[in-house]
Amino acid sequence: MVRSIILYGTGLAGAAFLLEWLNYKHVVHRWSTEFYIACIAVLCVALGIWAGNRLTARPRQAFVRNDAAIAELGISPRECEVLNMLAAGHANKVIARQLDISPNTVKTHVARVYEKLAVTSRTQAVQKARTLDILP
Repeated sequence: MVRSIILYGTGLAGAAFLLEWLNYKHVVHRWSTEFYIACIAVLCVALGIWAGNRLTARPRQAFVRNDAAIAELGISPRECEVLNMLAAGHANKVIARQLDISPNTVKTHVARVYEKLAVTSRTQAVQKARTLDILP
């Protein structure tokens, strides 16, 4: 915050010095209005480019699964598959159909994932898995 204030203060002081150096009244009569409009336009474009670079979100890096967290929590590959499908919003029956297992097995996997992540709902499980970089 202090750095920004110092930067803006320095910029304003520089602009004030520049105006005084140009002897503003003398220059206004000698140069045309189009020149001033062009200078203001260039300043606005520069400010827009700077603000755009500062305020826009940076692209996210490619997802890298945190295998250390998976190993530490003891999550099996099948539980990872179930967790991915939970994150996609699938119901237990859909997960069972796609993984070729029974719905009771899916319930067991989901319960174990809840236990290993120390959560009580699907939303919490997905959120914690994303926090630990288990899910993209």
